[in-house]
Amino acid sequence: MKANTPAERLVNGIIKENPTFVLVLGMCPTLAVTTSAINGIGMGLTTTVVLAMSNLMISLLRKFIPDGVRMPAFIVVVASFVTIVQMLLQGFIPSLYSALGIYIPLIVVNCIILGRAEAYASKNPPIPSLFDGIGMGLGFTLSITCIGAVRELLGAGQIFGHQILPLAAGGKFGYEPITIFILAPGAFFVLAMLAALQNKFKIGAAKRGIDPSEGCGCCAGCDTCNNTMCKGGKEA
Repeated sequence: MKANTPAERLVNGIIKENPTFVLVLGMCPTLAVTTSAINGIGMGLTTTVVLAMSNLMISLLRKFIPDGVRMPAFIVVVASFVTIVQMLLQGFIPSLYSALGIYIPLIVVNCIILGRAEAYASKNPPIPSLFDGIGMGLGFTLSITCIGAVRELLGAGQIFGHQILPLAAGGKFGYEPITIFILAPGAFFVLAMLAALQNKFKIGAAKRGIDPSEGCGCCAGCDTCNNTMCKGGKEA
């Protein structure tokens, strides 16, 4: 797969450099809003829109932004798109807006978005940058939706608000919800379990001679960055 193609950028964000399970970025919204699957997918898609549009805009402006004000400029661009998305959610999906609360404006300082702007969008053309944002956003969405689904299932016996496991009532046998999973500690437990499960598959693939990452994991811009420790720990 040729580097910097749309397909490569999508695969990179969803699998190779998944922001939650591989890069371990954006832990604040990951742990805070994933009490249910619907919250996870809502936060993930919101972040995806901001990521994609911010990457595109920053890539278009990359030759005009002075290095001395690079990060402030990135924050202004991201904040503009976050404000637009926040107003759209408040106007058209008020229930999701209320559920996500303060974590919507906090997208502005989400390290996933600023990290992609610095590591990739500021060094690459617009189209690859757009798909890099989409791929990272979809990877983030998939991750926190899975975390939210597991927490919701174990903590309430539901997925997307639908009762999956019948609850015990009137002395009848049924599922007894493990309420700790919809509390703060449950987020850490589920994140650890899913990350360990992914690592198990990656280690198994490595033992079979398959490199699941096919990259250094250092950054997504190995072809353009000046980090001599990139490319699998070897000097570029």
